[in-house]
Amino acid sequence: MTPPRVIAFDGDDTLWRNEDQFSISQERFRSIIGAHVPLDFAAVNAHLLETERRNLAIYGYGVKSFVLSMIETAITLTEGAIPASDIKILLQLGQQMLALPIELLGNVRETIEELRAGDRVIWLITKGDLFDQESKIARSGLEPLFDRIEIVSEKNEAMYRRLLDQHGVDPAEFLMVGNTLRSDVLPVVTLGARAIHIPYHVTWSHETVEAAVADGHSFLTLNHIGELTAALRQI
Repeated sequence: MTPPRVIAFDGDDTLWRNEDQFSISQERFRSIIGAHVPLDFAAVNAHLLETERRNLAIYGYGVKSFVLSMIETAITLTEGAIPASDIKILLQLGQQMLALPIELLGNVRETIEELRAGDRVIWLITKGDLFDQESKIARSGLEPLFDRIEIVSEKNEAMYRRLLDQHGVDPAEFLMVGNTLRSDVLPVVTLGARAIHIPYHVTWSHETVEAAVADGHSFLTLNHIGELTAALRQI
């Protein structure tokens, strides 16, 4: 098997921390709801996740979609009794999330620089709100390291196939590196390309898949991105 010529990275929770802030904001959301209705945390989480999934086709992914879904869920669960002061807090949570500095994960810059030195083509394929993702990429300081940056509304087999066809990349020479099986791994290996899974310590419920779904698919799992260059030498 030939080494991959094009290596693409996911952004959120692969190159920089992201989901941690969603978890912190969701904890605050649960506390706000708990002050108005007698629902346990699991029930509040389930209602919010259902709303988020329903709204993906309308708002897409990202902080803005998350905030709108929190507000909608709050109105629904409190039957419209949620005060404006609490709605304001939810809006402020979103504003704070959008303004947070970008924290790169360990060994990210060094790993990408080493791969570039090996004459590989390096892509970034990230999913979410265009403005938010552009801002995060710029603040990360990693933008000059990528030969191509793609911000997409969804990551599925059709998107990957379209992207590879558009740029004349054969699936056999493409490798995707990311933290979620649903978006970064399974659609890529189904296409006939290769993928490396680097799990993050927390994953949004919508991005999780049952273990049985991943069975039968061939991909490599690493503990952290610092193991990537050594793993590639074995491919």
